[in-house]
Amino acid sequence: MSNNKININELVRPNIKALSPYASAKDEYKGEKGIFLDANENPFGTVNRYPDPYQLALKQVISKVKGGKPNQLFLGNGSDEAIDLVYRIFCQPNKDKAIVFTPTYAMYEVYADVNAVELIPLPLNDAFDLEPAVVEPYLEDPTVKLMFICSPNNPTGNLLDRNSITALLTRFKGIVIIDEAYIDFSNEPSWLEELAKYNNLIVLQTLSKGWGMAGLRIGMAWMSEELVSYFNKVKSPYNLSSVTQEEAIKQLQDTAGFQQRIKLLIEEREKLIQELKQLSIVKRVCPSQTNYLLVEFGNADKVYEALINKQIIVRNRSKVVENTLRISIGTSEENNQLITALKTIDRE
Repeated sequence: MSNNKININELVRPNIKALSPYASAKDEYKGEKGIFLDANENPFGTVNRYPDPYQLALKQVISKVKGGKPNQLFLGNGSDEAIDLVYRIFCQPNKDKAIVFTPTYAMYEVYADVNAVELIPLPLNDAFDLEPAVVEPYLEDPTVKLMFICSPNNPTGNLLDRNSITALLTRFKGIVIIDEAYIDFSNEPSWLEELAKYNNLIVLQTLSKGWGMAGLRIGMAWMSEELVSYFNKVKSPYNLSSVTQEEAIKQLQDTAGFQQRIKLLIEEREKLIQELKQLSIVKRVCPSQTNYLLVEFGNADKVYEALINKQIIVRNRSKVVENTLRISIGTSEENNQLITALKTIDRE
């Protein structure tokens, strides 16, 4: 039995409901054989034909790997495309609002600004977890259309409390977007398993992180079929190239290699945590269910510059969380070089 069914149609912007989407040649004729003289394509070449606008073959493969249903999947040019679209579908500029829990992924704010949507930043607690009380005043506000929850959270690396998220999903009358870009590195189940319960839930995932396909720019957004229909209505007709789709299908065949690499990265993460905790310059290593660590230093700016001088590049997040560096998990050799460099800095 569903825990929360809301009227999605009432949340959609009137102009989006009335929109007549662009109909491509591939919408009119779906066959794969024939003499194609319908799309003004050049008859010569190896990538001369337009790609499948709905990426059906790729969705089939992803669904087998992830366990979701192909008709509940939207594929975008990175997760960023889905984030942009969710604002455009549901939020009227200069009227509607969205909630984020900070510190978090910066693109939620960027696309809010692009779409002239007021963003309400609600702080996570000292453990970088949800504080349900701070959300309370906004749960009944009809102008608050979206709620972004990044779990595992970027840049902090931790999972947010599942019970708190469930409570928000059950009570919030807008769209809840749970961003699981780093779920492949986590020991907790995906919210993908809960899609049938909540028709206002969108689960973002990506092939960039765990699968190592950042260069292909493929973001996944899992949601109800009703929500998918709106995303397909608004998206650009050919948002993923044929080369991208074919390469992703090829890479997704190597599930054994994927699992081996995930295992190795998690082992390296745990090794790095132990090494970092032994350094006097390190004040705190935040718990992580991702392929990176948020590390608090006594003087993060100084450590950052010292690492740059050794050609080791990490991300300075001190403007987001005071005195912190975000360190991606590299190969064993790269991690060893990092620790050697930090030990040198520690002695200076």
